[in-house]
Amino acid sequence: MLVFIAGCSSNNGEETVSATFEQLQGAAFCTVTGTPPPIPDIAIQSVATGLSSPVHVTNAGDGSGRLFIVEQQGTIKVYQNGSVQTVLFLDISDRVAFGGEQGLLSIAFHPKFATNNKFYVNYVSENDVANPKCSGSNRCTIISEFTLGTTNKLEDSERIILEIAQPANNHNGGHILFGFEPSPYLYIGMGDGGGANDNFNNGQDLTTLLGAMLRIDINNKDSGLEYAIPVDNPAWEGITGARREIWAYGLRNPWRFTFDPANGDLYAGDVGQNAREEIDIVKKGGNYGWRVMEGDICTPDVIDPCTPNDYDPPIIAHAYDSNSWKSITGGVVYRGSSANDLCGVYLYGDYVSGIVRGIRYDGSNVTAQKELLSPYTANINISSFGYNENYEVYMLDYGGVLYRIIAPDND
Repeated sequence: MLVFIAGCSSNNGEETVSATFEQLQGAAFCTVTGTPPPIPDIAIQSVATGLSSPVHVTNAGDGSGRLFIVEQQGTIKVYQNGSVQTVLFLDISDRVAFGGEQGLLSIAFHPKFATNNKFYVNYVSENDVANPKCSGSNRCTIISEFTLGTTNKLEDSERIILEIAQPANNHNGGHILFGFEPSPYLYIGMGDGGGANDNFNNGQDLTTLLGAMLRIDINNKDSGLEYAIPVDNPAWEGITGARREIWAYGLRNPWRFTFDPANGDLYAGDVGQNAREEIDIVKKGGNYGWRVMEGDICTPDVIDPCTPNDYDPPIIAHAYDSNSWKSITGGVVYRGSSANDLCGVYLYGDYVSGIVRGIRYDGSNVTAQKELLSPYTANINISSFGYNENYEVYMLDYGGVLYRIIAPDND
């Protein structure tokens, strides 16, 4: 049976999800009671074209019905009422290092955006670009806050929250997202710093913010910081210099993560090296293995002792395959109303092949999985999935197209 809930408590009994979750204005989301139906087929519907290297799509949770599309070169466009607006929402291309995996990579709206006008972005900057924002380093990830209406030009309202030095120009992670806590915290997915084989040894190093999922409080400030560290973050006791911003670690390059609004599960796609592409359920204090582990196997050619049971395993690990899994793109759990049998299915894909797959996860195991869009058939480079305010799912093609995922009979 399919039901719709506006705010709920967790199904797993371990934690409580905010009953209001202001970011989505209490929008109803579907849940399934009883035996879930088989995963249905899907179709994709092109709703906007002509985008330039789009890498993220999301909503503001302000009731406006807008979708915000992040373009990697440093611009954000608005999709509303069936078309992309000609006026840019934000243009920080003057301070963004664009190329390869670098650029403006995501946007997250404050849960009270409708009243405080604040939003946050994640981008990569270098000292040799105009208006550099990377102090003391040649290259870094910037987490910044912008506020509508406080300056004549929105771009001038920037307040830098956090700078993280980047030793290479890839594996930037780049996604930011607010969680479901009653006073939501900002989660930041960070890659291992780039190169191959984690040659900077960041994946298992708790003294660096690289190779980790971070969790910070942007509503308060600790001494010397532009943010506060939540008191319930892991303490990492016994590790000198450990960064308490770290929520979980052992990640290679988390490319897109999401919270399931029905229970708070945090799904993350972690891009592999040469052997595995994985989906993780990221939990407080978790260690997801990189670089000792790649997905569910000991990383090939790594000298470190490898005891798989020492690490948190992925829920999905696809063998690297030139015809299907080459660079995973994490997705979202469908909680909309237009494709009933899709309710509760986590949708994710592959950037290179364009494959889309759906799984059902019951909190302990993957209970069903199905290929929904075959490799190469649509000629799509899937860069991101995202929600509108009603939990309908959209998908971006890096080549410039915004798609909506629909039931085949709605095509």
